[in-house]
Amino acid sequence: MDVQISNLKKYYNDKLVLDIDNLKIKKGIITGIVGPNGAGKSTLLNIIAGMDSDFEGTILYDGKSINKKIYKEMTIVFQKISLFRRSVYENIEYPLKIRGVSKWERRLKVENILKILDIFDLKDKKAHLLSGGESQKVSLGRALVFNPKLLLLDEPTSNIDVNSTIVMEREIVNHNKINNATVVIITHDFKQAKRLCDEIVWIERGKVGKVDGFF
Repeated sequence: MDVQISNLKKYYNDKLVLDIDNLKIKKGIITGIVGPNGAGKSTLLNIIAGMDSDFEGTILYDGKSINKKIYKEMTIVFQKISLFRRSVYENIEYPLKIRGVSKWERRLKVENILKILDIFDLKDKKAHLLSGGESQKVSLGRALVFNPKLLLLDEPTSNIDVNSTIVMEREIVNHNKINNATVVIITHDFKQAKRLCDEIVWIERGKVGKVDGFF
């Protein structure tokens, strides 16, 4: 899924926080969004995710305005994790249940995600009792389990252990390559951007530009 942003303006009260004339996020690649704190990165991601409709301008997904079908084909992983006070298995299963996937297929998909994220042994544990790295893996698993065409990530590996970061980065890349999925990731870690991203967008004071020669 490609995302075309045109003439985007976002205000908080009377303050202009995003002012983007034109930005295209290409289908099938990993795009990184970097920039200083308060630059508008998370605001932009929330708008792309359809969580904030209070803006001027247009956003098209494969040439279409957002609709129920597009919503079902994308997801966002937040820096601040919000998991249900249920088992890890139930948390990851949830997106499949609301999409009407059969029980046996749900089981296959959830167990596969649990294995590739190295959290199969946690499947019956209550999600709210997990460590930071474990919670981030569960949140990513919940996002990946239905193979979204557009995966939006807001600092998904901040403040977690190295081993969890390695596993999560591996599966983000695998999701992109195997499913030809579009991935957008906000990161403050330039080394992570270099490892993961095909293109980098710099955002500062609400304006964006592609980063040439970043690597």
